[in-house]
Amino acid sequence: MKSDSDGPSQAQDHDHQHEAVPSDMTLRVKALESLLVEKGLVDPAALDTLVDAYENKIGPRNGARVVARAWVDPTYTQRLLTDATAAIGELGYGGRGGAHMVVVENTPKLHNLVVCTLCSCYPWPVLGLPPV
Repeated sequence: MKSDSDGPSQAQDHDHQHEAVPSDMTLRVKALESLLVEKGLVDPAALDTLVDAYENKIGPRNGARVVARAWVDPTYTQRLLTDATAAIGELGYGGRGGAHMVVVENTPKLHNLVVCTLCSCYPWPVLGLPPV
């Protein structure tokens, strides 16, 4: 019988990386996706398009771009305060959940607090997926 001290350690015998086991949620998502694709109910390309949209095109960085533009462009700020939907649309953000945008301005004498109840008016185009 060979002991650990008789040769290379187990770590030295491995020259490849082990992948972490996916989480239960990841496994469930993969199983559901496979089943839906197998039954012809979902097109994998359509899923890829949706995932890409929410990873790269919809989300809080869009809202940050709107705010940054307002900070450096006073005429944009005025358009934003007058017609937020149109001004935000100028940057390419809109659609479902962004059809009736409202922007309020904080001033030295007035500070606004917006409390979102995550209803159907949640502004997905500029904030991304609502928190769970």
